[in-house]
Amino acid sequence: MRLTQSRSGLFWTFFEPFYQVAFFIIIKVVIFGTVSDNYDYTVFLAIAFTPFIMFRNIITKSLGAFTANKNLFIYKQVKPIDTIIARVLIEIFITSIVILLFTTIALYFNFDTNVQHLGILAFAYIWIIIFAFGLSILLAVLNSYTTIVESIISMLLTPLLFLSAIFYTVDTLSTELRDLLLFNPLTHFMEMIHAAYFYTLEDTYVNYTYITFWTILPLHVGLWFYIKLEKRIISL
Repeated sequence: MRLTQSRSGLFWTFFEPFYQVAFFIIIKVVIFGTVSDNYDYTVFLAIAFTPFIMFRNIITKSLGAFTANKNLFIYKQVKPIDTIIARVLIEIFITSIVILLFTTIALYFNFDTNVQHLGILAFAYIWIIIFAFGLSILLAVLNSYTTIVESIISMLLTPLLFLSAIFYTVDTLSTELRDLLLFNPLTHFMEMIHAAYFYTLEDTYVNYTYITFWTILPLHVGLWFYIKLEKRIISL
């Protein structure tokens, strides 16, 4: 489990978001100069990086959950899906600590802590958790039959970091590129988060119907496959 690993590993678990935010702010400033006069770019990155890392970790940690905890399934009260739920809860706990640390640092260094719509911001984070949970179930079931799924997901997660409107808002892109990136559900989530936090940003390009579809679809299909294949997963 992530919270019972070595001290250095545990430190990196909480330090990673701070390192990545600082790294990309430096890159942005060095290459493009002043980041933005309309909003606090450090906060802009932090509020998007945090849920993305949570999403990524839920997916990657859940992929091998069934096989990694195979020995636990000899106990009838332990179901394979419980291992995914446990991983999701751990990531929620870690993310909560990271948010608390970010908030403390923001208050200390006088970053922008004026949230436009705190309720919508919290709702967006919860929505991403549900989206990640549904996707994790589906991918974990598929990965228990072929490990190529894990390889494909690992390969996709890095480009997703740059294709999910974490570093920018989609209204700064060309129409062609914007239309392409809006096929990615995470882009909508990040636009929703940024608009909920900053008064100067809008959720004009967020398609709530689209992300509802992409939340329900993997959750429904994943649970359907899991229910049908639970006994086979236990016996693998």
